[in-house]
Amino acid sequence: MTYAETGVVKTNVPARLDRLPWSRWHWMIVIGLGTVWILDGIEVTIIGNLAPQIAKPGSGLDITQAQIAGFGGAIYILGACTGALFFGWLTDRFGRRKLFMITLGVYLLATALTAFSFAPWWFFLFRFFTGFGIGGEYAAINSAIDELIPARHRGRIDVIINGSYWLGAAGGALLTVPLLNDFSVYLGWRLAFGLGVVLGLGILLVRRHVPESPRWMFIHGRGQQAEDLVKGIEDEVERETGRRLDQPRQTITIHQRKTIGFGRIAHTMFAKYPKRTVLGFSLFVGQAFLYNAITFGFAQILSTFYKIDTDTGYYFAVIAIGNFLGPLTLGHLFDTVGRKPMISGTYIGSGLLLFGTAWLFSQHVLSAVTLTACWAVVLFFASAGASSAYLTVSEIFPMETRAMAIAFFYAIGTAAGGIAGPLIFANLVESAKVSDTVLAFCIGATLMVLAGIVELFLGVKAEQKSLESIAEPLTAHK
Repeated sequence: MTYAETGVVKTNVPARLDRLPWSRWHWMIVIGLGTVWILDGIEVTIIGNLAPQIAKPGSGLDITQAQIAGFGGAIYILGACTGALFFGWLTDRFGRRKLFMITLGVYLLATALTAFSFAPWWFFLFRFFTGFGIGGEYAAINSAIDELIPARHRGRIDVIINGSYWLGAAGGALLTVPLLNDFSVYLGWRLAFGLGVVLGLGILLVRRHVPESPRWMFIHGRGQQAEDLVKGIEDEVERETGRRLDQPRQTITIHQRKTIGFGRIAHTMFAKYPKRTVLGFSLFVGQAFLYNAITFGFAQILSTFYKIDTDTGYYFAVIAIGNFLGPLTLGHLFDTVGRKPMISGTYIGSGLLLFGTAWLFSQHVLSAVTLTACWAVVLFFASAGASSAYLTVSEIFPMETRAMAIAFFYAIGTAAGGIAGPLIFANLVESAKVSDTVLAFCIGATLMVLAGIVELFLGVKAEQKSLESIAEPLTAHK
């Protein structure tokens, strides 16, 4: 039911997408788009666990472990922030599908070239471009997922998909162990980067079948194509379920526009929704400091304080599993209990648990095993909270600004925690002073608790609501 008169379109496409029962088509979306977080997990795990090996003589690179964990981590995040902003703007302008194909291609090329590093400058350059592609993925993928998944499932699916990052982290961590032990210092770490390329190619093949977002299409002058696409999805679901779907009565009328100016986007975020902007910034800064600052350097902590360098992958796999189990176990509660209690609870709870871990570490009572166990518990809750940050900023702003909003908060929040964090914390850990590492833990814990408090006051009750009811499109016709 879509028609256009002089640029004005009335459609029930959003309501039809939201009322769909879960089907094989939705699984295709989850697999085609959601699996990219596994790639990001592999990237962060690889660089963290390979750092001690790459820094050894004979690796082919004259580089230190602190440079890899510090500057290497920061340059990857800088690339991700830059890529998020650049590709986020293009995603809102040219569509979700074009960009999530391009960004994956950038990632594949950069990762392959990283494996052939012969000098530190080459290694850092292509770590930047690897992050550049991954950052672009965040904006394009989260936009598409939220616009294609029914409202009643959106919270749990988004949280679990973002949490799948840690499946890649666990797999990457375990795979680095034989690569570092069974191959030469020169070859092992290069093969580890090659694994990311192989997985990325597999995702690229699946992603070819993921369609454009119908919500984006009808706003950008492609109403009939959106109608045809949704009709095809409905027919597929009806054949699978064996029953006819009811036609919803809810409609929305919008002025079709090819593009939305950057000034209008900025005005929407800072003037129309200032409280939501503060909320998004707080959630991203908190999780960015905790994750990008601490987990990038976990292998460095094991190496510095417990003299473990080649088997760090086993320990990292444990905390990665804890990270994934959190969103998997708690994800459905974001749609039932609600966004505000779950987001604030996971942020504040993980921060308090990290304070406890810092105190135990300061008392010299933790071994490598018990420290890892403490981190697994902390990150069980923190991972669900961090995943909900992406969910929050992707659903509380209008459709025309969705990708740019995700990119903006990811870039600003992650730049604050992800660029400064690794540089600061790598030096703190390198000092080999327990008090310095305790300080690193406490900084991450404090910012998580503060972000949880902000959610308590400024959080949006978005559970099981359509995206259009949470934030009306800018092009909506009054």
